[in-house]
Amino acid sequence: MRIFEHIQIDWLGKRKIFYAVSLSLFIIGWATVFIRGLHFGIDFKGGTEIVLEFQKPVNVSSLRDYLSNIGLGNVELKTFGSQTGVLVRTEMQQLPKSLFPNVINSVNASIEKTLPGLPFKVIDTTGASVTYQFANADTTNILVSSLFAQGFQTGKVSEEPTNTQMIVRVGIADWLKENLSTKLSDNPFKVVKEDHVGPKVGNELKTNAILAIFLSLVGILIYLAFRFKFIFALGAVVALFHDVLITIGLYAALYGVIPGLNLEIDLTVVAAFLTLIGYSVNDTVIVFDRVRENLKIHKTMDLEELINQSVNRTMSRTILTAGTVLLAVLVLLIFGGEVLRAFSFTLFFGTITGTYSSIFIASALVLEYANKFGKKVQF
Repeated sequence: MRIFEHIQIDWLGKRKIFYAVSLSLFIIGWATVFIRGLHFGIDFKGGTEIVLEFQKPVNVSSLRDYLSNIGLGNVELKTFGSQTGVLVRTEMQQLPKSLFPNVINSVNASIEKTLPGLPFKVIDTTGASVTYQFANADTTNILVSSLFAQGFQTGKVSEEPTNTQMIVRVGIADWLKENLSTKLSDNPFKVVKEDHVGPKVGNELKTNAILAIFLSLVGILIYLAFRFKFIFALGAVVALFHDVLITIGLYAALYGVIPGLNLEIDLTVVAAFLTLIGYSVNDTVIVFDRVRENLKIHKTMDLEELINQSVNRTMSRTILTAGTVLLAVLVLLIFGGEVLRAFSFTLFFGTITGTYSSIFIASALVLEYANKFGKKVQF
């Protein structure tokens, strides 16, 4: 990449163009946020997330039709990993009471099928489980194993050898199985996982995520204020705010517009933002280091020319670093599937904004400060 070693581009002379680009993206994105709001994942808004794995590829549109009127409210479905995986989301944390007896009838039918004519007693029923009592421990062990193999969440009440009680946990996944097993009898499936997040926990996670991003920015501001001058630290942190806010705005603006980019903000996205902050500030520090070196060597050089020269001398490194990151993240974005799409999109677009904000936001702010207040920047 030696062709980038001796370039002479007036980067800061074009800074107002990029001011306009950033301002336009910011206005479009955050106008959409205020109008339509942000779409949060189950981590933040609470609910239930279930992953189903089918033996054969499944049509998500058909599944959506099957599950639209089964009493679970608004059910969201997405492919998960491959064409045989499906991610089901609902805002409910547990099965509605009106549907609970239907699942219990299914459990009772499975008991009758396993051991026909077997007498049993239901001794306890809650909103999420039912406890059965049988005549002896051997019968209990047989039914626990048999119903578990059929996909029910069964277990023994105690591990005592004389235990005669079986508990069956009844969740939303059981109701999905009840409905889909008959409609997709030619395509068996299993429940890979079922996660629940309460609304209180979701709000706590949301608060902690915002706090984590804010504290990381404050920490970077303090560190750079010691390593460079305060105006350099302020420029870097403003650039980081720029990267995060524009990327969040894009989440809102692209939702429902581009197929495959209906992205929700969850803990994975927060991790992506923190990764983006680390990448972007590293790129900014490289430029600032070269500015500091040149300020010590060329004490009388015009600041705009000096910053341009510093950016030009680091451009080879910037192109190589950003290019390799973009290629790797692009592969994840295209082939990583639903699970990694939000993470890879955040890093992909954030890498682009983080690269140009190091020049047109962080460095430009230092120049604007020096020009406006007539300050001489020196170390």
